[in-house]
This record gives sequence, C-alpha cells and structure tokens, in this order.
Amino acid sequence: MSQSMMDTPSPHPDLNRNRLPTLFEVLSRQTLAPVDLFSFYIYMRDQQRSVDYLDFWLDVSQHMSLCRHYVRELRRSVLIETPDMEKTGSKRSSYILDHLGEMNDPSGPSTNLNGDEKMRDQQLSAYLRTETGNGTNHSPHDSLGSQQSRLRGSGDRPSNGTDSQRPPRPSFMTNNSPFRTNSDSPAHTVAREDIRASAEKILYTFLLPGSEREIILPQGILTDITTSIEEEGRDDPEVFDAAKDYTFQAMERDAFPGFLRAKALGNLVPPSSFLRLCLGLLGMFGGFWAGFACILLDKPKHIRCFLIIPFTIGVYALSSQQYSIDPVLALAGLSEYTFMNWARIKEPYIRKLMNKRAIMVLLVTVLIGVCLIVLFIFVPGHRL
Repeated sequence: MSQSMMDTPSPHPDLNRNRLPTLFEVLSRQTLAPVDLFSFYIYMRDQQRSVDYLDFWLDVSQHMSLCRHYVRELRRSVLIETPDMEKTGSKRSSYILDHLGEMNDPSGPSTNLNGDEKMRDQQLSAYLRTETGNGTNHSPHDSLGSQQSRLRGSGDRPSNGTDSQRPPRPSFMTNNSPFRTNSDSPAHTVAREDIRASAEKILYTFLLPGSEREIILPQGILTDITTSIEEEGRDDPEVFDAAKDYTFQAMERDAFPGFLRAKALGNLVPPSSFLRLCLGLLGMFGGFWAGFACILLDKPKHIRCFLIIPFTIGVYALSSQQYSIDPVLALAGLSEYTFMNWARIKEPYIRKLMNKRAIMVLLVTVLIGVCLIVLFIFVPGHRL
C-alpha cells in the first residue's frame, strides 16, 4: 500500500463495531480484512472493473494529505525562515498557519465532515490560494514540481500515457511514495511545486478528455476543475471537492453494496464459484448416473453406499456456488481475495456473520445430501 497519507497515522480499526462498515470507514482504513481498503481495491479492479474511480478518490485524498504535510512543514519553519516578521511582513502568514488547527484528520467527502473539519479544510485551501496569489514560495526550486514545470515549459499538457518525462503513476499496491523531493532536501519535505504537480497529475490522468485513465464526471464539474487549475492557477484541495463527493457517492451507490455482499456474506471470488459450479454439476451427474445404474442392476445396499461420495461432492460444491461461500473455509476463518489466494478474516463482526452463514450452508448441504443418498440407497432395485 502506498504512503498516500504522507506518514500520517491511519485511524485504528474499531474492533467493537457490531454492524457492517460504511464506505467512509473502509476508505479511511478503519476496517480489517476482508472488508479493508486492500480488499475493496481488489474488488473494484477485478470484479467491478472501475478501479479508476477509486484511484481518483485516493489520489485526491493524497493531494489533501500532501497539502496538510506542506502546511505542517511551514509551521515548523516559518519562524526560522522569517526571523524578523515585522520587516518582512510575514506576521499575517504566521498567524494563519498557527490557526489552521489539527491537520491529521482523515480526508473524506465534504458531506461527512463536521463543522470544525470543514472550517479547517476551507482555511487550508484559502491559505494555499493566498500563497499562490502572492507568489509566496517556501520551497526549493529543484523539487519534483519545478522540474515538471520546466519540462512542460510552454504549458503543454502531457500526452496520454506517452510522455516519457512524466513520472509513471504509482500503483496503489506499491510501497513507494509518488512525491519525492530532491535528494538534497530534508526527509519528508514537501515543496510548493509538488502540490502544483499533484493537482496537475490528477487533472491529466483522470479528468481531461482522452486522458490515460479518464473517469466520467458531470461536464460542469470537469469545466470548473480545468478552469481552476489551468486558468486560475489553483492547486488547493477545494478544487476537487465536487468531483471527490460525486465519486464517493457513485462508489457508495454502485459498487459498495456488491462489495459487502461479496466479502461480508461470502468468501469466494467469481472464478472459484464457477469452478465449484462445474465440480458440482460433474459430481451430481456422476451420482445420478451411478445411482440409477445401481437401481437398474439391483446392486446391494453396501455397494450403493459409495454414492455418498459423488452426491456429497456435488451438493457441497453447488451449495458453495449458490451462496458464494465455502462453509468449511469460512469456519476456518479464511476469505478469498484473488483466485486461490486466501486471507484471514480479521473483522470480528464479519467473522461472526460468516460463521452463521457457513453453518446454515452446511445444514442445507447435509439435508439435501442425506435425502438423495437415502433415496438411492433404499429404493428397491429392479434388474433389467
């Protein structure tokens, strides 16, 4: 998982939650497997086929974290960089920095923020806009952002995935942070140009028509973002608020219910379910074929007892496919995240829910299996 929170500690999971998690809790990394952010990313990539929306949301959250990290660095350095505030006129800047509040809150949709969190985000964006308008720069000129600005020179946009000068977009699954300042800079220092580069990267990667990983947003939102970044020169987090809220609501409406059904009520991915369907049909075919053969050949009951094997395999596999849960593996505390790759079920409420569902599926399997086995073992034979 990438360092998208810029070394900001993630919220601790709530182990006492006695309900299904919300999308915000998953995105804020307040949940455990199999309903954690890693599992949701895999689901969006492999099953929903819309991982670009999640990547956009994560990149915008990362942009917010980058801005917060930048402001925290300014808080530490403003007195050192401007020792004589009366002469340099930096008293107002220092006052704003001191009153921005705590910058460690998890970034979420604006609809989920309380009054204080909204106020802090608005103050952060207002400060960055003011800094941009005044031409203030507290950052080294050889940072990643300034290098990209020089590469773009005349303001040309990067081509769709073909610009060799643009650093490759980091994968969510890697451990490398995409924002690296010059090697001579102090560790974890964020340059002002890095914030600009982050905003432009989001625009060029997800939003512009024909971009590398274009997502579908209302035209009004796209126009506002493009105008704010390219014409007004803005790069504060507030630029992306409308798009972030729209993306969150789309994932919450279209993808998250299916994710909960797949991970909270089942422990199989579609390829495994299909494999069990094939195995179940094959087992049932073998059971019925052998059963009718035993009846028509008037085989004794101790021979017919071997029908337990194909019928048990067939009923178990078909029940697992029907309910998308392998009851034995669920009771063992395992959930599949990719084909034949298993992870421990760590979310307490999901573990209890999965155990109840696994027992129910086992009872259904035993009931149907016993009925079929009794029918074909005790029915009178008639040799043709």
